[in-house]
Amino acid sequence: MTFYSQKLMYTDFAPLTLAKTFKMMYRLQDWYHDVLAQADPRVQVLPLSGSPVPMLSIVALYVVLVTLGPKWMEHKKPVKLTNLLIVYNFLMVFLSGVVFLDTVMIIVKEKYSPFCQEVDYSDSRSGWHGIRIGWCFFFLKLIELLDTIFFVLRKKNSQITFLHVYHHATMVIATWLGMKFVPGGNSFLHPMINSLVHVVMYTYYGMSAIGPHMQKYLWWKRYLTMFQLTQFVIMVSHSFINIISDCNFPKIFNKVVIVYASSIMLLFINFYQKAYIQRRPTKHTQIKKHHVTNGNHYINGITPVFGKKED
Repeated sequence: MTFYSQKLMYTDFAPLTLAKTFKMMYRLQDWYHDVLAQADPRVQVLPLSGSPVPMLSIVALYVVLVTLGPKWMEHKKPVKLTNLLIVYNFLMVFLSGVVFLDTVMIIVKEKYSPFCQEVDYSDSRSGWHGIRIGWCFFFLKLIELLDTIFFVLRKKNSQITFLHVYHHATMVIATWLGMKFVPGGNSFLHPMINSLVHVVMYTYYGMSAIGPHMQKYLWWKRYLTMFQLTQFVIMVSHSFINIISDCNFPKIFNKVVIVYASSIMLLFINFYQKAYIQRRPTKHTQIKKHHVTNGNHYINGITPVFGKKED
């Protein structure tokens, strides 16, 4: 093929390829606006609830910080955050408890069905109650991104695992979508059970951060791991029941929950297997005492929560 014929082919097909690209971009833009048009208009007045751009920007910044942060801290001393961690962990216990109790309150007050509860899109008090829970749950996930930032500052790079980062980043997106499109109804299960799990989890972390003398009270870490795993089993089962039942709740969200919760559950099962089954203590490790580093205790270097060692 001559240079002239090659140039002719490029001249003929380049405009066509460009036209297809623009057409695809317009279609994506139309799809984006169509999806946002189906969102709950009431949440527009809440911070970070209009466009997904601010939320996605925060997630992107988080990923950049936890990716480049360890390199930036490589030649710096670890930052001692003992007092801050104690305050942070018990503050998270309080905030998670508030969301949990607020969710239980609306379930009892409005007599929610455990299997089929439609979203109340009205301007009633119960309708706005669901929005309040959804937004607070989403905002709580933003605060929890600090978990990883603390790891970076303390140079605990082994704790910044794929499971940890994937869970924290995607939970922000998932809770934003729930708050934006289905604030209430069958969505009540997620803030209720996840906040309860986090009350227990951050209590464990807070006690651990206090000092090594708390070790004797932290014998229940394996049960915490099992509790965390159980929540995903419940979420998947609840969403599956909603799909097969004749319930007026968007089934697309139940399908998304099943796929997402299953991905977390599989990663968590993999972690549980490595932490508790493949690494059963030998005679030597059974008599080995817990060791202390910078005022924080570790048990054989294994942690029950999202690949993290205790703070």
